[in-house]
Amino acid sequence: MLEGRDLAARRGGRVVFAGLTLAAGAGEALLLTGPNGAGKSTLLRILAGLLRPAAGAVAWDGEGIADDPAGHARRTRWLGHQDAIKPALTPREDLAFWSRLHGGDPAAALDGMGLLPLADLPCRTLSAGQRRRLALARLTLGGAPLWLLDEPTLGLDSASVDRLGAALAAHRARGGLILAATHLPLPLPDARTVSL
Repeated sequence: MLEGRDLAARRGGRVVFAGLTLAAGAGEALLLTGPNGAGKSTLLRILAGLLRPAAGAVAWDGEGIADDPAGHARRTRWLGHQDAIKPALTPREDLAFWSRLHGGDPAAALDGMGLLPLADLPCRTLSAGQRRRLALARLTLGGAPLWLLDEPTLGLDSASVDRLGAALAAHRARGGLILAATHLPLPLPDARTVSL
């Protein structure tokens, strides 16, 4: 279970949010909503352990994530606005690298995001949506239970959103937990909403 207790965040000297408490467990999904600048991305970074909260604490199964940052990093997959793709690699090479780090089946990840026909092209030739699909394919490698997604549908067409929906459903069915910041509807049935 992931818990955030009485969280507060500051950005540029101003309080972005304060007194925020949330909790979610295996198989659950939380949608973080709110206007631009409300702190959705900041909250995801705090939950990932990439930023420290101005107040409050984040825990996984009752243990503070600050007490074991490496352990929290191993159980977390982060998808931000940047795709972190090496332009000279192919999608197959990119996922093979990630699977050596985290485990998983690169071919299944390629197939799941409809990337097999593009598997051997240099990533620099991929469109923005194709690059986003490759970043999403990385999530499926290694079985990390916590997925933190910042605008996961950015650049995706409707068929790709359907593929994302299938990956999200499979992750939840295995007991995975998803927190996603979004301005648009996501294929996450029964997700709870946290409005910032």
